[in-house]
Amino acid sequence: RTTPAPPPQSVATNPFNTSKLLERPEGKLVNLAQEVAWAWRQLPVPVLAVTHGICYGGGLQIALGADFRFSTPDCSFSIMEAKWGLVPDMSGSVLLRELISIDLAKELTMTARVFDGTKAKEYGLVSHVSETPYEDAVALANEIITRSPHCVAGTKLLFNATWDAPEARALELETEIQTKLLLPPLKNTMASASQGLKLPKAVQLNFKDRQPDWRGTVQGTPFEK
Repeated sequence: RTTPAPPPQSVATNPFNTSKLLERPEGKLVNLAQEVAWAWRQLPVPVLAVTHGICYGGGLQIALGADFRFSTPDCSFSIMEAKWGLVPDMSGSVLLRELISIDLAKELTMTARVFDGTKAKEYGLVSHVSETPYEDAVALANEIITRSPHCVAGTKLLFNATWDAPEARALELETEIQTKLLLPPLKNTMASASQGLKLPKAVQLNFKDRQPDWRGTVQGTPFEK
């Protein structure tokens, strides 16, 4: 007879579980708490976050992990961990440094200041602000999916991995990714190139093999980790 496992307990019900969130499994870059936001960066597809209402603390860090952020002007933001005497611990140190200056990151974190979507755009924390953020995000997604999934995955990996890397490493990875895109199989790459050049469909290379959507294209991408 097997004994059923006890139900999982959250940090809210048992504060001692906090230590489990901060443990980094062997061989992994991030701990469990950090992975909540960092995981978006590991996906070989664009991640678009839409914010409205309130986006504080962990919620903001999860949004920062996305590739693009769309917000309403009146959405309320805050790096609020200082209110409880804490620091951002869900990959915030890396995510913030790619978007804003170090002095602004310190100021917003030390004060736990609350600011709106318009100010977040001014700071550089969100990509676009409008009254229709969801519709705007869908429009961008629809534009991106007209491109080769491998090209988009390669672009995401290139910029994520090299934004603050030494020039030599950035140029090296740029060459590695381009080489993979140019080597067989060329179906998606060549079809996308033919469409981009606006060639007649009769001569678009491998156009018949171009997948009409992205379902099933992520598996096997040359940029999977």
